[in-house]
Amino acid sequence: MASVCFYFQVHQPFRLRRFSIFDRGADYFDNPVNQELLRKVGTRCYLPANAVLAELIDRYPGQFKVAFSLSGLVIEQFQRFMPEVLESFHKLAETGAVEFLAETYYHSLAFLYSRQEFIEQTELHRQLMRRLFGQTPRVFRNTELIYNNALAAAVAELGYRTVLCEGADHLLGYRSPTFLYHPPGLPDVKLLLKNYRLSDDIAFRFSNRNWPEYPLTADKFARWIGQVNGNGYVVNLFLDYETFGEHQWAETGIFDFLRCLPEAVFKLPDIDFKTPGECAESYETSGEYDVPHMISWADAERDLSAWLGNAMQSNALHELYRLEPLVKKRGDEALLHDWRRLQTSDHFYYMSTKHWADGDVHKYFNPYDSPYDAFINFMNVLDNLRTRLTR
Repeated sequence: MASVCFYFQVHQPFRLRRFSIFDRGADYFDNPVNQELLRKVGTRCYLPANAVLAELIDRYPGQFKVAFSLSGLVIEQFQRFMPEVLESFHKLAETGAVEFLAETYYHSLAFLYSRQEFIEQTELHRQLMRRLFGQTPRVFRNTELIYNNALAAAVAELGYRTVLCEGADHLLGYRSPTFLYHPPGLPDVKLLLKNYRLSDDIAFRFSNRNWPEYPLTADKFARWIGQVNGNGYVVNLFLDYETFGEHQWAETGIFDFLRCLPEAVFKLPDIDFKTPGECAESYETSGEYDVPHMISWADAERDLSAWLGNAMQSNALHELYRLEPLVKKRGDEALLHDWRRLQTSDHFYYMSTKHWADGDVHKYFNPYDSPYDAFINFMNVLDNLRTRLTR
């Protein structure tokens, strides 16, 4: 028996407006742009993709299942700019076929800089999932699948016994991401590893006419999934939800592919769909996955260089987290919320100076002309926030 495990990341940052050192207000976020982009992605991706999933759940009751991680910030934007998208997620939750995972509310890098802030954001997100969808998350995924052994230990202390992370070749060696693993010294914590080859076939190669496997049909992809049976327990397809309709436009046939995939999978013997929590309940671990250094699902390197690859990013993050004790001592909820929205990983992603094969990815939905422009604008905002602490 083997299971297909679909997990989708849903996140949009609050992008900053152009902010100069002469600005005196505390209005940091470009709400017209944020609204425009959210409505664009909502129309192209969230609404039609949710409609397809609802159709599949109805067609295969109790058989087709998926999981989501929705950042607190994307939910705030749904509530503010496009409530019909949030309502469509509510309807999916009511089917009982969707699992909502835990993460940091602000889609932040807090684990790297402040364990207390990380704990607080994780709890805020857990409360949000319980309030909106009636679920208390049992499975944790960190921002951009950033993970190491220490993170596993930290979330285990918070009560999570299942964690998602990247299946990195240099750590797996001869082993396969189709098995479950456990961190060193934590045999009761189960790790679900992203199958990046099959995930990226959908996310990045689906519409590439130069790809030898083009076109990717549901039947072909199901055959690849079927090869796992007897050679593992899970096919973990971890994707940005924007893959459907935004990264891969509707014209590519991506929605038809998604619509047809379950039928193609169900033709195979002993293959089903499970959520991450169900996979953890159903399968035992097959050994230790030792991750002493940080990994992520970003770029070819699967490391932190997308957010910490240059001095600008490091300096911006260091200065931001230096303000934590002052911000929290102040007791100003609006100030705290602004400071936390500045922690969103996207702000530092925009500062990346990587210009090789991953360069185009770093330009996606990037409002800046250059990484240096992103850094200067961010630091102008941070300087303004710092002055608010001294008033």
